[in-house]
Formats: sequence, C-alpha cells, structure tokens
Amino acid sequence: MGAEAADDLDLALRALADGNRRAILRLIRSTALPVGEIAEAAGLSQQTTSHHLGVLRNAGLAVSAREGTRHLFAVSTDGLSAVRSYLDDFWPGRLATLKAVIEAREGDGRG
Repeated sequence: MGAEAADDLDLALRALADGNRRAILRLIRSTALPVGEIAEAAGLSQQTTSHHLGVLRNAGLAVSAREGTRHLFAVSTDGLSAVRSYLDDFWPGRLATLKAVIEAREGDGRG
C-alpha cells in the first residue's frame, strides 16, 4: 500500500471512528440530503453536523452538490473502497485459521 493510499485509509478510519459520523453516513447512504435534514434526523445542531460532514468529505466518504439553494450530501462509495480493501485482506487468513482450529478440534474429538 502506497503512502497516499495509507493516508486515505487513515483519514477514513478516523472519520468512521465517530458514532455521529457513522449515523450521518447511514442517513445519506440511499439519498442525498441537505444539512438541515441530516441535523434534525441525527439530533445534532447544524453547526455540529456541518463539521462532521466536512470530516467525512475530507476523508472521501461523502460528497456534496448544489441543487438550487440547497447543499446536498451523499455517501461516496469511492472513499469506502479503501476501507473495504483493507478489511478484505484480513478475511482469507482469518477463515483459514478458523478452519484449522475447527479441524483440529474435530480430530481431537472435541468438535
């Protein structure tokens, strides 16, 4: 993993570490919403919501667009791909370890 990809991953993981930001992502995952609607649904002030949206945008996890006078926010799947790629690297090894443990227990009669 290159330095830039590692930096992107670090930004994304730091952004996802906050429960409010994860809640915001859930709100905007299927439709773009304005800050006011996101704030109301999340139970946050507009100022706090704007801050969290800024962190999500900086991490590549959210995008924004203007629609008339409204500023809409939506999930950016591109930003999530770095996190998914990182986590996907763990699964083959973990599954192989789990399989070995189960097979060892079955061989010992403990399965």
